[in-house]
Amino acid sequence: MTSPMLNKMLKLNLGKTELLFLPAKGSPMIDASITVEGSIVSPSQSARSLGVTLDNQLCFSSHIAVITQTCRFSLHNIRRIRLFLTQEATQLLVQALVISRLDYCNSLLAGLPACAVKALQLVQNAAARLVFNQPKFTHVTPLLSSALAPHRSTHQIQVTGACFSSGQRYCSPIPPVTHHSLHTSQTPPLRLLW
Repeated sequence: MTSPMLNKMLKLNLGKTELLFLPAKGSPMIDASITVEGSIVSPSQSARSLGVTLDNQLCFSSHIAVITQTCRFSLHNIRRIRLFLTQEATQLLVQALVISRLDYCNSLLAGLPACAVKALQLVQNAAARLVFNQPKFTHVTPLLSSALAPHRSTHQIQVTGACFSSGQRYCSPIPPVTHHSLHTSQTPPLRLLW
């Protein structure tokens, strides 16, 4: 392993190297360690790659927990300055810091049951309440329907909104977002992703 990496001038970071076994259902868990450049790498229950935390059962519970924690922290910080922000500014912050995090690699979660992604649905509902400056226990369906009403003709709801708000186990494929402007100088409207 070392010589092909040296030929390409790459170096393995053993401090970040993780070993994850994905056994077939019903097969015993393998407790085997490997040695790389004199260092022992033991198998772990989960490994992080490209921002996604994979676990050995592929149930994504640790990934959902990390996303939920990160998004709740961002929502908490936005809520602290909400009095000084307009609704549009709040929407931009929520889309940039929360919804983008929910959308990243969300297709991996498409086959999970609704109970597994419920925490993400709760984050999405909290984001909607924050944008519209509503109390904690306000029902979000009217907020979401009023927010999506003007954009229904030109935009399709992305996978996050369809998966998390439908409550269904599987998501149907969604056509790509299209927007046609009548004026060349007109910028497309903001997409509401929840």
